[in-house]
Amino acid sequence: MQAVSVKKKTPQHTLPRGLITVSVMLATIMQALDMTIANVALPNMQGGMSSTQDQISWVLTSYIVASAIMTPPTGILAARYGRKRLFLASVIGFTISSILCGAANSLTEIVIFRFLQGAFGAALVPLSQATLLDIYPKEKHGSAMAIWGFGIMVGPILGPSLGGYLTEYYSWRWVFYINVPIGLVAALGIWFSIPETRRDHQRKFDLLGFLLLSVSLGALQLMLDRGHSLDWFASREIIIEALVTSLCLYMFIVHILTTDTPFISPQLFSDRNFVVGLVLIFTVGVTLLATLALLPPFLQNLLGFPVVTTGYVLAPRGMGTMVALVLVGRLVNKVDTRLLIFSGLCLTALALRIMGGFNLDVSAFTIVWTGMIQGFGFGLVFVPLSTVTFATLPQHFRTEGTALYSLMRNVGSSIGISVVVTLLMRNSQVNQTNFAALLHPFRDVFITGQAPLEQSLSSIEGVVTFYSQVIKQSVTIAYLNDFRLIMWMVICSMLLLLLMKHSRQSVA
Repeated sequence: MQAVSVKKKTPQHTLPRGLITVSVMLATIMQALDMTIANVALPNMQGGMSSTQDQISWVLTSYIVASAIMTPPTGILAARYGRKRLFLASVIGFTISSILCGAANSLTEIVIFRFLQGAFGAALVPLSQATLLDIYPKEKHGSAMAIWGFGIMVGPILGPSLGGYLTEYYSWRWVFYINVPIGLVAALGIWFSIPETRRDHQRKFDLLGFLLLSVSLGALQLMLDRGHSLDWFASREIIIEALVTSLCLYMFIVHILTTDTPFISPQLFSDRNFVVGLVLIFTVGVTLLATLALLPPFLQNLLGFPVVTTGYVLAPRGMGTMVALVLVGRLVNKVDTRLLIFSGLCLTALALRIMGGFNLDVSAFTIVWTGMIQGFGFGLVFVPLSTVTFATLPQHFRTEGTALYSLMRNVGSSIGISVVVTLLMRNSQVNQTNFAALLHPFRDVFITGQAPLEQSLSSIEGVVTFYSQVIKQSVTIAYLNDFRLIMWMVICSMLLLLLMKHSRQSVA
């Protein structure tokens, strides 16, 4: 009788598991790529749309804002309408909006279509994570999260490389059209393989909670995106957005603690591993995307790398991540997850320490192997963190929990990018002022005539040469300071591991 029962259970889980995994991972990779693939195509879009740099940035802002707003309701929408229906609608909607983005002929059109793309794509990552956690037994959750982490980590890393290649040799429109075949295959796989979950028709949608959180997230994203161009709190718009963010977030917290049907269940935050995991994934979001936001302009503007070369130099970062994901998928059930996360954070901090010592003569080889170390570190962190965060969370909270997990990662990315870009601009100006104060015609090197003629302050050519060098060195130091700041954030986040339960205790 025991053998018969095993036979009945096995086909139900193993036969479609491979197809389900491929389908949900295609959807995940498609969404993860679009977080960064459009960044390198912005200058080409700007010319095609006859827009300013500030206007074309809304192509990124609209996507980020829509994604932030629509990520939290993933759990309740999946409960009300079924996970398969929501997954399928999200993939189809994302694919159609990608076609519309590629066919857009005006700035207004592409901003609207990017907003739709972000809204439909918001549910893809949490739904894929929840699906993989459900179809794999608990002892294989580490391997499942290694597969899921592959799409999440490699997508943003390879996005700039793929986007640069498509823009250089085809057109910026192919940055969006590439989603069409991926989306079609993913939709067909989901339709034929994923079983529908039980629908909870009695669960009510907390409209007030959704509106309060949506307004708070939308205002936060706008503040972060526009702050550095409007000089932050010197601008009335930024002050208003900060007040709206704080007020709506406060009202949202009070609301979910007092209502009978909260938009986000407060019981989620009674799980210690889940709460610590949210804070750590926030740090990972800051580290991963902030670093990727700094490196392309550093390589192109200061080192003079072409767009395609920049993509090739950054691509090995993804190779390091893939190697780590293969390794950690086998180790996560044998080694304490806290040790794996700690090792990954150490490697990430080491890479950032080396990057903090870059100069204008740094070789492409140094950038490649440093990126591989950092990518390997990210891979060691991501899978164990995803596994231990949800190890003790009840299954009925899983979709809601994965939505919050993705939201924290995205918010961390937005905050990290805004902080490092703002510091980059301000530190560049401060460094330039300090350098300029040291360059005057009364210094010994100029009085004694030791400086070459082309660097003499007595000629226009010398002044131009010195000024260009001052700007380059000032910006370089600002980049290095940003790398060091991210390094210290990673080091400080290691202390949070002390609050996590032992991996074997948590999985039991």
